[in-house]
Amino acid sequence: MNPAFELPEYERRLEKVRSAMSEKNLDALVIGDPANMNWLTGFDAWSFYVPQVMLVLHDHPPVWLGRQMDAGSVALTTHLGADSVRPYAEDLVQRDGVHPMEAIAKSIASFHLEGKCIGFESDTYFFSFKAVERMQAKLSSSTWVDADLLVNWCRAVKSDVEIEVMRSAAKIASHVMTVACEHISPGMRQCDLVAKVLSAQVSGVPGVGGDTTALCPLILAGEAAATAHPMWTAARFEADQTVALELGGACQRYNAGLARTVQLGKGPQKVFDTAKAVTEGLEAVLQTIRPGIFAGDVHRAWQAVLDRYGLNKESRIGYSIGVGYSPDWGEHTVSLRAGESTVLEKNMTLHVMLGMWMDGWGIEFSETVAVTDSGCESLTQFAREVISV
Repeated sequence: MNPAFELPEYERRLEKVRSAMSEKNLDALVIGDPANMNWLTGFDAWSFYVPQVMLVLHDHPPVWLGRQMDAGSVALTTHLGADSVRPYAEDLVQRDGVHPMEAIAKSIASFHLEGKCIGFESDTYFFSFKAVERMQAKLSSSTWVDADLLVNWCRAVKSDVEIEVMRSAAKIASHVMTVACEHISPGMRQCDLVAKVLSAQVSGVPGVGGDTTALCPLILAGEAAATAHPMWTAARFEADQTVALELGGACQRYNAGLARTVQLGKGPQKVFDTAKAVTEGLEAVLQTIRPGIFAGDVHRAWQAVLDRYGLNKESRIGYSIGVGYSPDWGEHTVSLRAGESTVLEKNMTLHVMLGMWMDGWGIEFSETVAVTDSGCESLTQFAREVISV
């Protein structure tokens, strides 16, 4: 294994994070989000179910602090040296009466941060209240500052090499959707279709192997299509059923999402009428996205189409996407919704997600796009219509 990118790319990212830290007067930053650890250093392992953090300092390379069993992944996936690996003992893992974060805090203290200002991610998966509490208790002389999403916002604008990886992820996503549409049929179990989807996601496309996507495949069939995120079951697809598929592809932990709607046999006219409105809205959104525009203005273009058709959608219509680990591939930064004042910039990547969840049925269409110099590039490629099977 090797790091996903060359050292200068990671050095660029580190400088960006350190600059953001300086703006907040932070002497150090404790990262708990595995996606942020990966983006900053390349660190990649299924190790985030036990306490681990990445410490960022101004005068030292990033330091990984985690379980001894996972320390080898630092050398395999990053450019960091031995001095950036500070593991804790195996006998601290899931043991009553002790917590690994106490050992992590002791290692952090060795960097002489007494009385210093330390930022931390306060609202990220796998960085529990107890973990933060134990860490801060051992470093009580330091000042702790909420620095949630600091790294996430640094990630929002991608480099050109990141865009290339996103293109690869999108190619996988498009292939996965092709596989799903080729195999779905009345009588087939949902779980059997998902098995084919997962195989396609991992095998990837010629020249590009796939990763596990941060969001599992979603199948919205029958009554389950009336909600946004149902899990697949062993139920069989039925004749004349409308099925929405929200799938994706991942390459080097970068995710691309793609949603389409399949009609098994004859469907009600309302499905095709609604799909016409949604695809027209999707085109309006893609025509509106460009650098310098407010995220809320993108939503306004979508809403104008819905208003003409007398439809309503309360949820946002897109979000920033990139590096991600389960359970979510969103970056928790840019959202395309009414009134949003975030200004879009070149090389932001967005999952434009248009779902309509109706009474007992629903449809979805989405694209993963990159903001370009004057508009946007649709990274995913698939027919924007209801797929009749």
